Amino acid sequence: MARSLRVRRGRARLRAVALIGIDGSGKTTQAHRLAEALTAAGHPATYHRNAGGRRWLGRVAQRLGRPDPQRLIGRDGLLAVESVLRWLAIALALLSCLVTGRTAVMDRYAACQYASIRAHGGQRWERLARAGYRVFPAPRVTILLAVDPAEAYRRIERRGTDHESMRWLTAAATAYRTLPEYAGFVVVDANGSPEEVSRRIRAHLTEWFPGEPPAATDSAPPPAGRDGPVAAQARP
Repeated sequence: MARSLRVRRGRARLRAVALIGIDGSGKTTQAHRLAEALTAAGHPATYHRNAGGRRWLGRVAQRLGRPDPQRLIGRDGLLAVESVLRWLAIALALLSCLVTGRTAVMDRYAACQYASIRAHGGQRWERLARAGYRVFPAPRVTILLAVDPAEAYRRIERRGTDHESMRWLTAAATAYRTLPEYAGFVVVDANGSPEEVSRRIRAHLTEWFPGEPPAATDSAPPPAGRDGPVAAQARP
């Protein structure tokens, strides 16, 4: 059962918070909103997009007559490029946070790469990725935006800038739930409107948004996937 972070005492600085989840879960929208809300609440924050270049590679692949990046550079090539680009993005974001003293609101983090590797079936790459990403500290809070793959698919189709298959979205959702870090994620139901999801996120961050009502203990049901519903968990 998800529990609010209100149980934490004191007002420790929020150095970094990461929003993760499958494509179409609303990571970018919510990360921008959270950075703005934290700044307005007196905790200066900066948005950081830690992309792995998959969308860019997809556009390149289509221009070259290939349906997707994997058909262009192969699965191993895609995972290698994605892992390196995301590593560099996270390193720059953390460096910026260290220099400016602002909270880093991360749109994707290391767990996104581990999930991508699992969803692609490249498990042997995960050990290498974890060795490389081990240098990064864990965010103070990692929020998994749990959305039904069918809803994520509809959102992606509406935005019209890229395309993902239901098979991939379902595999990615399952991959997040099987990560060893899953028990430490704050799972937030991301199936509602952006406003509803923003309120749910802030309700789990009452240490930094003291005016927000605390999150209900059963407010974050994860989406059903091939393995069925999984009980939501949160960092104690």
